Amino acid sequence: MTYSAHAGHDAILRARVALLGSQTLPAREEVAAYRVLVQVNARAYLPLLAEALYEYSRQDFAHLPDIALALRAEALAAARRMYAMEPAGDLLLVKALHRYQEQLLLMDRQEEIAAVEREMAEVAAGAGG
Repeated sequence: MTYSAHAGHDAILRARVALLGSQTLPAREEVAAYRVLVQVNARAYLPLLAEALYEYSRQDFAHLPDIALALRAEALAAARRMYAMEPAGDLLLVKALHRYQEQLLLMDRQEEIAAVEREMAEVAAGAGG
């Protein structure tokens, strides 16, 4: 299966050009580009997508906690995918879990916080403590 089965060639080209341009992209455009490029090369772009989603949640949606939480959940999903491919790279997952937990704390969602803490402990145990 080729990359074009997931994302169109034009979309991939536009995403690469946007990221390679000399100007700084708004967080929204950076996230959009990485969402496309993850379909081409997940190992290369999942960490970048996770970071961009966090920045997007923080910069543009700090005043809208539900949207910020959804973006951080997407970042966490990207980190989990990356961890599934490369378990030795647990730092990205721990960072995404912490950032997700941070948003949950702001929203006082205690049950979900406990679940995140359990997952963090599992990842730490899997990494040797």
